[in-house]
Amino acid sequence: MKKKVSAFMTAALLLGILLSACAAKLTPTFSDDRGFAPEAPMPGPALAEQSAMDMDAVGSSANLGAPPTSPDRLVIRNASLSIVVDEPSESMKAISALAESFGGFVVDSYLFQRTMSNGLSAPSANITIRVPAERLLEALERIEQDARIVLTRNESGQDVTAQYTDLQSRLRNLQEAEVLLRQIMRDAEDTEDVLVAFHQLNSITEQIEVLKGQIKYYEESAALSAISVELIASQSVQPITIGGWEPVGVAKDAIQALVDALQGIVDALIWIVLYVLPILLVIGVPLWLLLRWLRRRNSSIAIRPRTKKRSK
Repeated sequence: MKKKVSAFMTAALLLGILLSACAAKLTPTFSDDRGFAPEAPMPGPALAEQSAMDMDAVGSSANLGAPPTSPDRLVIRNASLSIVVDEPSESMKAISALAESFGGFVVDSYLFQRTMSNGLSAPSANITIRVPAERLLEALERIEQDARIVLTRNESGQDVTAQYTDLQSRLRNLQEAEVLLRQIMRDAEDTEDVLVAFHQLNSITEQIEVLKGQIKYYEESAALSAISVELIASQSVQPITIGGWEPVGVAKDAIQALVDALQGIVDALIWIVLYVLPILLVIGVPLWLLLRWLRRRNSSIAIRPRTKKRSK
């Protein structure tokens, strides 16, 4: 009798695996803008009857808490800035302190030297921080207050509600299958049935951990917004000043073009005086003297026969 029950349980287990495999093929996968694509779960048993689920209300999974934003939408908000500051290194320290004071952290930062058009170098820096999403605008305003010029500002939002809901649904199915497999292992007496359930349990446990990691990624990304800041030294973007007047817009572009043109003309004259002219003197002066000598010689030869005829 026990062998019959064990055989029935094994058959039911295999049937559940087959049904789950078919269902997994119908589950869509999504990817976010960073190339993060949740993996579809491997086939697992689903023998217990699942109650109807309301897709509008996303329930929290075991040991995972509710989404950090609105229960209806889960949005990942990020921003980027390009600003001009006096000292990029000092501004980078101030932005790091700002992130910590807001309860965030620094993702990465680096300082480097930028070569300008005049050949000189100026310090520049890049820093990326994460701050609570509800304080994103406040953090942007604080960073802009310390800037001399705000060159660019970009804010973006990504709605990941569908991906998040799909992950939670798949996680619940796998957790139900995990509970059922543990019950089968407790009740089974045949070694073969225990081994089959054990292998399936290991596979499902791995998938559960992967899904929990993906869900945590979405929750943390929605809870903490990323801000990427490019810091440019003010000396690398100094405006043109003429007698205390700083032209802007079209006038500035025209004056800059004029300066570049005059600079090109002066450079050409320097090349002519220091390179072309010495070569012309070295080659041209001897050639001119040679030509002058040949002319005088030819003229003297042409005059001599005429003088002889007059003497006769």
